[in-house]
Amino acid sequence: MQAVRAIRGLWRWRRNPLCRATDLAEAWVALAALVLILLAAPVAGSLVGGAAQDALQRSVREQHEARHLVTATVVRKLDRSPLDADPETSTGRDLRNRVLADWTAPDGTAHQGPVLASLKDPQQGDEFRIWTDRHGQMVARPLDSATASTHAVLAGFGAALAVGALVEGGRRLIVWRMVRRRYARWDQAWDKAGPDWGRTGTGS
Repeated sequence: MQAVRAIRGLWRWRRNPLCRATDLAEAWVALAALVLILLAAPVAGSLVGGAAQDALQRSVREQHEARHLVTATVVRKLDRSPLDADPETSTGRDLRNRVLADWTAPDGTAHQGPVLASLKDPQQGDEFRIWTDRHGQMVARPLDSATASTHAVLAGFGAALAVGALVEGGRRLIVWRMVRRRYARWDQAWDKAGPDWGRTGTGS
C-alpha cells in the first residue's frame, strides 16, 4: 500500500501546469516514507532480533547450567487439587497426576513433596523426571534454543512492523497538516473573493 502511494506521488512530479507545490511536497513525503520503510524497518528488525537472540540464548545457557533433570520416585498418589475438581474444566494439565514423591538434589540432599507427575496411573515406586535447581527446589523447564530463536525472530519482526507503522503514521500526520494548511489558504482566498462573487466589473 505504501509503495502504491509512493508511485502515485512520483506521478505528481511529471510536468503538469496543474501540479501545485503541495502536490510536489506530498510526493517527496511519500518517497521519503517509502525509503525509510525499506531501509529503516529491516535494520531495526535486524538489530532488535539480534539483541533478543543474544539475550535469550544467554538465558538458555544460564538456565541449563542452573537447572537439572533429576529422577523422582512416587511415594503415593495424592487427591486432586480442589481447584481441579470439576471435570468440565479439564485441560491438558489434567494428563498429569498429583503425587507425593522423593528425589535427590544435585547437591546430594534428599527431598520429598507434592509433584505433578506425567504418569497416567502413578503407583508407589514409579519413577519420573522433574527439573530442580542445584539445591533440589523444583523449577520450570529451561528454555530451549529453538524456542529462544523463535522469540527473537518474532521480536525482530515486531520491531520492523513498529518502525513501518511509525513512519506511515508520521507520513499521514504530515500530509494531514499540509491538507489543513491548504484548506486554510482556500478559506482565506474565498473570504477575499466572496463579497465580489458574480458581480461583473466590481472593484475595477
